[in-house]
Amino acid sequence: MSSAENASAGAENGGSVSDYIQHHLTGLQFDLTTFSLNPDATGFWVLNIDTLFISAGLGLLFLWLFRLAAVRVTSGTPGGWQNFVEVMYEFADSQVRDVFHGESKLVAPLALTIFIWIWLMNFMDLLPVDLLPVAASGWGLSYLRFLPTADLNVTFGMSLSVFVLCIFYGLKIKGGIGFTKEYLTHPFGWKLAPFNFVLKIVEELAKPISLSLRLFGNMYAGELIFVLIALFTLGSGLSLMTAPMFIIQVILGLAWAIFHVLIITLQAYIFMMLSIVYLSMAHTTDD
Repeated sequence: MSSAENASAGAENGGSVSDYIQHHLTGLQFDLTTFSLNPDATGFWVLNIDTLFISAGLGLLFLWLFRLAAVRVTSGTPGGWQNFVEVMYEFADSQVRDVFHGESKLVAPLALTIFIWIWLMNFMDLLPVDLLPVAASGWGLSYLRFLPTADLNVTFGMSLSVFVLCIFYGLKIKGGIGFTKEYLTHPFGWKLAPFNFVLKIVEELAKPISLSLRLFGNMYAGELIFVLIALFTLGSGLSLMTAPMFIIQVILGLAWAIFHVLIITLQAYIFMMLSIVYLSMAHTTDD
């Protein structure tokens, strides 16, 4: 049954709004303990299949499109796609030069990858809320959540990757002794080493948590608003109110989509910039 059919069925039972919202906020989950699709499954051994495939597919799309520009690069008059890729590369590189004060060949490509990949995942939120779920229902899939960044597993996974890189570069640049000294002596010196250590642990753990929750919260809220806008004509059928409600729905949806373009871009930019800042802090060796 498609999401639209589920919503209509819920309308007859008096639970259309909650059923419709819950349906769109439920992903295609695979329970590894039973090797079956189970939308109610919880726990560590549950995979969000839709999140994995859509995020991986968008990542591969990014790699293919940028490689296409690389293999077709020309020193003459560049094409439109080559111009775009060069602009995006210069944009990411300039942000790294302004913020990152260490030496690493990884940070600039990482910043570009983070920005483009997150933007592509965020862009999925601009698709009509029933488009892909209805299409998936034709393949026998009752649930499909197509916004990867509204899944905390994705945002936390990406922030955790940045956190691991920060730890790695901190140990590499400062050495084991310098890295340990930073945890024990900052900001109050050796006399308050235990207190310094607790503060440092809290500070470090706050980085991936805040980085992931910021992106997740904004995209989850944006997804929910689109679902709420779609409720305007839910179960209305053919009546005198259908046309005006549909017009209001289109106007609100268009207005929110235009504003949401700024949000999805800003969230990708913030995640990229904070990642650069955290990696720059990991490279800092000054007392």
